[in-house]
Amino acid sequence: SINPFNWLFTGWKYRQLKPKLVVIRFWLPFMGPCLGTIGRIIKSNKTSRIIAITDNVIPHEKRPGDSVFTSYFLKSCHGYVTMSKKVLEDLNTFIQNKPALFNPHPLYTSFKEGISKASACNELALDPNTNYLLFFGFIRAYKGLDILLKALAKIDTAKYKLKLLVAGEFYEDETPYKELVKDLNLDQNVNFYSDFIPDNQVHLYFSAADITVQPYKDATQSGVTQVSYFYNKPMIVTNVGGLPELVENGKAGYVTEITPEAIAAAIEKFYDEQQLQPMSDFVAIEKQKYSWDKMMDSLWSVAKVNQ
Repeated sequence: SINPFNWLFTGWKYRQLKPKLVVIRFWLPFMGPCLGTIGRIIKSNKTSRIIAITDNVIPHEKRPGDSVFTSYFLKSCHGYVTMSKKVLEDLNTFIQNKPALFNPHPLYTSFKEGISKASACNELALDPNTNYLLFFGFIRAYKGLDILLKALAKIDTAKYKLKLLVAGEFYEDETPYKELVKDLNLDQNVNFYSDFIPDNQVHLYFSAADITVQPYKDATQSGVTQVSYFYNKPMIVTNVGGLPELVENGKAGYVTEITPEAIAAAIEKFYDEQQLQPMSDFVAIEKQKYSWDKMMDSLWSVAKVNQ
């Protein structure tokens, strides 16, 4: 991605193949020069339509040059599919008069099927009689793990037999988080699994957990939501970006404000009202609308060519 000769080689290779549709995934401004150059070369064949699936248009963590790199890439495309309404709005600040659609991310289907909680806990050396919250994915400042830890400290964890599983790599210094755990006296209530988690182990963490928590401070959408749907897991998400679009409040989980108090209240409500089974049943039905066929229909639609 940092070798311009590779961009030229890749662009010319696909220019000659003349595919009807080329789909480019865009998630980071840094990739703009690379992907924008490849797209321009391919579409110079006057045959291929270049469509972007845009995770983000405005990044969570801003850096100099973001707007220039993003604009360069977006102008190389014929159309766009965004996975949250917020990104669709952000797109309008860069591009007008080109087709664009919102289509939620389809379900992830590459993971192993879920197993019983008892089996998953056995594999992870956990007590199956404990209730587990799950924070899953890369750990970065905007994902709000610190808020979740502060929320956990406000809950009577002994009463709810509650622990938090943090499963994901640190993409920043882990020291502040580990110190926060100690300061909040949560050493016995938080399990960190900070090595890279391969696809064939993802099912263990979701199967062991009762509910996933996404306490994000900023977001467009999150793949964790769709993994939760795959495993029929309810979710607690904060009211930011596109997260509330995919989690029906009170049915698929809870949408809260970005405060420890609000998240703690949602966790207590989930257990007090015994919502595990009814919410899991709702998620199992709701997830059926997130199909790959629908995503493909959206891609062909914005490409404005026949399949």
